[in-house]
Amino acid sequence: MPSLRALFQAGHQVRLVVTQPDRPGHRLRVTQPPVKLAAEELDLEVFQPEKIRTPESVARLRSASPELMVVVAYGQIIPRSVLEIPPRGIVNVHGSLLPRHRGAAPINHAILAGDTVTGVTVMCLDELLDHGPVLAARKTEIGPDEDAAALGERLAVMGAELLVDVLGRFDELRPVEQDHAAATLAPKLSRTDGELEWDLSADEIDRRVRALQPWPGVTLPLYSTRVKVLRGRPLRGSGQPGEVLAAGSRGVEVAAGRGSYLLEEVQPPGRRPMSPRTLVKSRA
Repeated sequence: MPSLRALFQAGHQVRLVVTQPDRPGHRLRVTQPPVKLAAEELDLEVFQPEKIRTPESVARLRSASPELMVVVAYGQIIPRSVLEIPPRGIVNVHGSLLPRHRGAAPINHAILAGDTVTGVTVMCLDELLDHGPVLAARKTEIGPDEDAAALGERLAVMGAELLVDVLGRFDELRPVEQDHAAATLAPKLSRTDGELEWDLSADEIDRRVRALQPWPGVTLPLYSTRVKVLRGRPLRGSGQPGEVLAAGSRGVEVAAGRGSYLLEEVQPPGRRPMSPRTLVKSRA
């Protein structure tokens, strides 16, 4: 969404905005993609195909006669039939410093990997996954307490700024081939990625809690239930993994496989977010 607004405000002619179809959301209420809402606010035409590669979708894109296309977190592989439409090609804004973290979840995987620096890349799209030559990149540090949601918001703004800069100098830039031997993958997340046990190190638990926000989130056992961990931080306590070491105003400290982890906010099944101390007291 920041990229769409930035393009519009920079004076670029946006002929068509392509985004995902409306989907059932909370309590099955139909939810419109944020990009669609932004496009309608800007009075731009919107196209929401179920699949971008169908002949009907390709024909619709061709009818818009785009000189250049921009892809930002679209969620579908762009086929050759679409790549061939714009005479000046397709550029993609990607949330990592390519070739590191190619794939659907680069922001999450940067935190999971313990990276201290990440960034955004504007590249030329080809038929392979995040494989095309790079036009420009911009770095930023990952904060020690920053989660994927907060980092994603920052990178979206950075990516929008870099995209406008790249398009303003498009004819001057020379694409640089990626070092494909150095590529790493950032595959789509699954619910099982967040189903953790206390035998992991406290630092690993912390990375996963931050990386898997807002979805799928992390769950850990606490007494006889599993709680969703919304906020916490690693400490240097010791004990048997899963042992409650302390419960106070700061939260509940639990021993991990190495070190300990301070639970600061949790959400038990079917309940609202709460202090873990409240849950510990109710189980005592």
